[in-house]
Parts: sequence; structure tokens; C-alpha cells
Amino acid sequence: LLYSAFTYFTGFKVNSGEYKLMGLAPYGKPSYVSIIKDKLLDIFEDGSIRLNMEYFGYLDGLRMTNEKFAELFGGPPRKPESEITSRETDIAASIQQVTEEIVLKMAKHAREATDEKNICLAGGVALNCVANGKLLKSGIFDNIWIQPAAGDAGGALGAALAVWHQVYNMPRVCADGRDKMKGALLGPEFSDEEIGDFLKNRGYPAVKLSESEWAEKIALLIKQEKVIGLLQGRMEFGPRALGCRSIMGDARSSKMQSVMNLKIKYRESFRPFAPSCLEESVSEYFELNTPSSYMLLVAPVKKSRCIFISENAGISVRERVHQIRSDIPAVTHVDYSARIQTVNKDTNPKYYELIKAFERITGYGVIINTSFNVRGEPIVCTPEDAYKCFMRTEMDYLVLGSWLLDKNEQPEWKEKTDWRRDYVLD
Repeated sequence: LLYSAFTYFTGFKVNSGEYKLMGLAPYGKPSYVSIIKDKLLDIFEDGSIRLNMEYFGYLDGLRMTNEKFAELFGGPPRKPESEITSRETDIAASIQQVTEEIVLKMAKHAREATDEKNICLAGGVALNCVANGKLLKSGIFDNIWIQPAAGDAGGALGAALAVWHQVYNMPRVCADGRDKMKGALLGPEFSDEEIGDFLKNRGYPAVKLSESEWAEKIALLIKQEKVIGLLQGRMEFGPRALGCRSIMGDARSSKMQSVMNLKIKYRESFRPFAPSCLEESVSEYFELNTPSSYMLLVAPVKKSRCIFISENAGISVRERVHQIRSDIPAVTHVDYSARIQTVNKDTNPKYYELIKAFERITGYGVIINTSFNVRGEPIVCTPEDAYKCFMRTEMDYLVLGSWLLDKNEQPEWKEKTDWRRDYVLD
């Protein structure tokens, strides 16, 4: 509720825009931390908190915050879609710092109370990958595992497991340190035959790639700075696309972040993209020595790869987005960090081979990975979903299983309605 109140106040949608607030935080300074801690809440040593309800509208109003809250932060909430100012970036930085303090206190208390060396995290706050990265770096626990659908959606899995174990009395089996979720690839999948029938029935031109040429061909297109939609294998469970319902691009490209934000995803330009990196190579690019299979850890880009820039207080968020900060600029955030997904051959072999082919061609075992959808729209599930998104945006190519579609060869898209009317922008 605390973080969501600030999500609302900075002009983003509650229960879906919290990750935007997290992404905005590095652009600001934590200048409101003392106000938050003095006026809005008490933080106890065990990480529990008590909110001062005089400043919140949860109980007696229809909004997350009230006028007293607005007075603390110099005016009313930012209107959605309006220009982001230094007030919003500083507020974002401040609540992020407070959140990290709470998470670290909770973790320290849990370690002292249990003397356990490993911790599993769930709940919406566990999707705050910046806080997760700070927790990992703190060394409070030796190992951290975060349930990939840590938000409300994970409750469905919990309910199923509760029935499985408590009603049917099925035993709990230890995974011996291995990830039994197997990449969270639990959703539907479509065979090449099913996809081929769909394409043939609709009259959509496509080329079927052989298994031996699939990865190499797609990797070459990424190298040419093409933006590619990918649907292959079972759909991911959770909020992150992990290489089965993804949009891909070249992490080395200085223009790719802006191109993908404004022409493909139709979202705010400040929002960073995540890298998918070969698991065995992650420490070559980032200050990380552990797998991050679910894109739930943030870590710094290796200093040897960074291009450090003197910060100018007068420069706008929009201008800072375009500054090149490393040799993988499209996935390097303004604070020289990245939200990392590591990819291994056992969990997602086709996606792994694609990145491996890109490494053979370019010397870089890392690409851009973002969810296959536009802003406000669910992640695509079916070939039809993927084709619609492909044609509604400025993506260059679409991969459906073994089938490759070139935008230039597709029939004219006759749907003239604005897709943004179909979905509420997040």
C-alpha cells in the first residue's frame, strides 16, 4: 500500500505501474526520505511498518492519498501522461530508498530469527528487482530465490499447491538446490503444424526455417538492428517474458531503446529494457555471479564496459535517456544498472541457442528482451495475438515457432482502429 500510494501520486496506475516508479527512481535524488520517515510511517527494527493514516485515503476516500499528503510533496498528484518533472523523479528515488531499507531490515530479522542461510521471496514487493539486488549484495543470506509470479497471480499457484499437499496429502519434494519451476514455462504452446495451418488459412506469407538455420538467421537479423517478435515454446507464467513471448533487439545499439519504446511498445521513453544474457557469461557483462533466471535481480554493468558521464542537474529525463553509458547502451539504465535475465540451455534451449548464435556472430552473448505486447495490452499468448501485435507496431520480423515473417511481405493490415481504445493504458 505504501509503494502503491506513491505510484498513484506520481501519475502511474496502481497495481500495475509500480515497476515504472522503480524505473524512474535512478533519475532522481532521495530528497524526500526524511519527510517520508518523519511524517508517513514508522519503521521498526524487524522491518514492520506502521502508516500514519492521516495522509492516506485508503479508508475514508476513493484515492490512495489525500490533500495532506499532497501538501508534503509540494502540490497535487501528477496527472497521468503529463510531463515528468524533478519532483516525480525525486519522490521515486526517495520511496525506493525507504523500501530498500524496509526489505533489508525484514531480511536481517528473518536471518537472526531463523539462522537460515537461504531465503525465498514472494509478494508484490518481491518484484522490486532493485531491492532484490540490494538484498543479494548485502550478503544477509547466501542465496535468494524469488517466485517469478510473486504478485497476485502467484496466488493461483499457491491455491493449487495447498490443495495438492493438504487435501490430497501429496509429499513435498526438495529440489536439492535446483529450480523445479523450470523457467516458469507453464502456459500454452503451439506446434509448427498448428502455426503453419494458421498462416496458410489467413494467407500470411512466411518462411519455415530448418532447425540448423533458425538461431543463426534470427541472430543475423538482430545484428542488423531489426526488431523481432518471438513466440516459441510454452508461454511464461508471471509478469516477465523470458524468451518465449518476447520482443528482441540488439543491446549494443545506441538507438534501440528509443526505437523500441516509442515505435514498438508505445511507452514512456525513460523505461529501460532488460538484457537476456548467457548464464555462463553473465559476470563478463554485469556485477553478478549468480543465476537470475526470472529477470528479478538488478546489478551494475561491469565498470570496464561503462562510459561514465558527468551528471548535469539541468538536463531533462528525456535527454538523459539518450546518453550512451556503456557498450551495451540499450540495456544500461541511467544509474549504470541492468535488470538481468540469465538463460541456460536446459531451461530454454532454443532461446539459449539464439543468443549463442548472436555471440558467435558479434562477440556479445547478450540481447534485449522485452515482453511481447504494447503498453496496456496483455502479453501475447497465441499466434493470432502475436500477428496482431506485429502488424499494429513497427516490428520488422515475427518468429512463430520455426516460421519467419517479414513485415514488408505481409498483406495490408486493414484494421484501422486505434488499439489503445481496446485496452486501458497502464
